[in-house]
Amino acid sequence: MTPRLFASTFGIEARRLMGYRADFWINAVLAFVVHVGIAWFLWRAVFDATSSGLIGGFTFEGMLLYSVLATLFAKLVRGQEFLSDVSQDIYEGGLSRYLVYPTSYFLFRYAQHLGNLVPALVQLGLFGATYPLLFPLPPDLAIDGGTIARTAVTLVVGNALHYLLMLPIQMVSFWAENVWSLVVMMRMIATLAGGYLLPITLFPDWAERAALFSPFPYLYYFPVATFTGRVGLSEWAVGTGVALAWCGVLALVASAVWRRGRLTYSGVGM
Repeated sequence: MTPRLFASTFGIEARRLMGYRADFWINAVLAFVVHVGIAWFLWRAVFDATSSGLIGGFTFEGMLLYSVLATLFAKLVRGQEFLSDVSQDIYEGGLSRYLVYPTSYFLFRYAQHLGNLVPALVQLGLFGATYPLLFPLPPDLAIDGGTIARTAVTLVVGNALHYLLMLPIQMVSFWAENVWSLVVMMRMIATLAGGYLLPITLFPDWAERAALFSPFPYLYYFPVATFTGRVGLSEWAVGTGVALAWCGVLALVASAVWRRGRLTYSGVGM
């Protein structure tokens, strides 16, 4: 796939999603207000009930910030989760037209996936700038250019990891009529083990250590921990290496499933 075609596909998808501005802003603002409200009251009640200033190494301000950042960063990692289009292409036979295109099907879909991230980037910039005006920040929070750069790398790697994690599951459609249950199961596992709902530092020690060897914490927990300064430079390098290793493994799995699945693909749908 040429860079020009990749950029064109990216731009078309971004413009499509940003076309309905009123709907975009209403949904974005309401979702942010509701999420922050739930996080505030939930963690306020938990901290008041425990009479402790720290839970899992987090103050109330730190836990609230973690919840908000996990939500905003997750939008950049998951995008619109367009990968249901892959199973739909296989199921309905629409994959046939992509197979005759002089470009990679997966690069084309990934360009669309990246175009879906533009609304999430807008929300991150807007709500990220608004948050310090509305809520107190943790007193030990220190953000510099290096922290921002490392966080950007973790988000890029996390996005690719999520793409590769969901891709083989969607390609099960070569053999099954419905893969939605598998997608939901994987989403639930990633949400819990990835630290989206709770920081993995609240897990038992054995569960936290085990999670760090899986791909899931590098989707949500690791980018937030990097941004908030909970991950040192050496830990960041090791974690990024583990995430990239998982990307390589999952790319090999996806390639093997694709080669085997194409042998059964008839092009007429199911």
